[in-house]
Amino acid sequence: MKSKQKIVMLTAYDFPTAKLMDGIVDIILVGDSLGMVVLGYENTAKVTMDDMLRATGAVSRGAKNALIVGDMPIGAYGNEDNALRNAKLFLHAGAHCVKIEKKPKIAEFLVKNGIEVMGHIGLTPQTITQFKVQGKDKKDAEKILNEAVELEKAGCFSLVLECIPLSLAETITKKINIPTIGIGAGIHCGGQVLVTNDILGLYGDFKPKFLKRYAEIGNEMKKAFEHYAKEVRGKKFPDEDHSFH
Repeated sequence: MKSKQKIVMLTAYDFPTAKLMDGIVDIILVGDSLGMVVLGYENTAKVTMDDMLRATGAVSRGAKNALIVGDMPIGAYGNEDNALRNAKLFLHAGAHCVKIEKKPKIAEFLVKNGIEVMGHIGLTPQTITQFKVQGKDKKDAEKILNEAVELEKAGCFSLVLECIPLSLAETITKKINIPTIGIGAGIHCGGQVLVTNDILGLYGDFKPKFLKRYAEIGNEMKKAFEHYAKEVRGKKFPDEDHSFH
């Protein structure tokens, strides 16, 4: 699809969401962002393989057309044996491939053992200490560009570019032969990904510059909860039409 059609990617962590977006998006990422937007952690550090595998299984039962990417949580690919064992668990749960942050040697080992790998560079949530744009100065930009080249050589089929200047993303996209998928990386990437809970207004006040709200489902849910509570307390629900006789 590179240079022919923009690749559409969103996150999902459950069966109904995956079923709704299947056939609309090209790729579904079962992201470790579920630690924050679903499990309520402050970051992704506490996300376990059990968390990810359960979510991956649910998504795979809902999506029959999209490519499903399992996001390897922190600690799941610290060495080659650990990485291969956990990657196989993702595939067994229903993912078609896995995503890792940086680590070209681990990526190369997985690819040689039959695991398709999506790379992730720029802002890497598992290791950052501060949420800010990466690669703004020449030295950092060159480092990120080199990481992109290394991950392509390692055998990655695609790269996520997160929170980098659009000019750097354009350079990387032109430099490497595999597709780039941006999140806060501008228009020149081969595709785009966002966290579904963010674009639907289901995750608080998190509004980085790159995020666009496409709906305010959170507000609508709250209205429904309030309406239900009011009717129960006012003895309007259940009524005759919602009772058995």
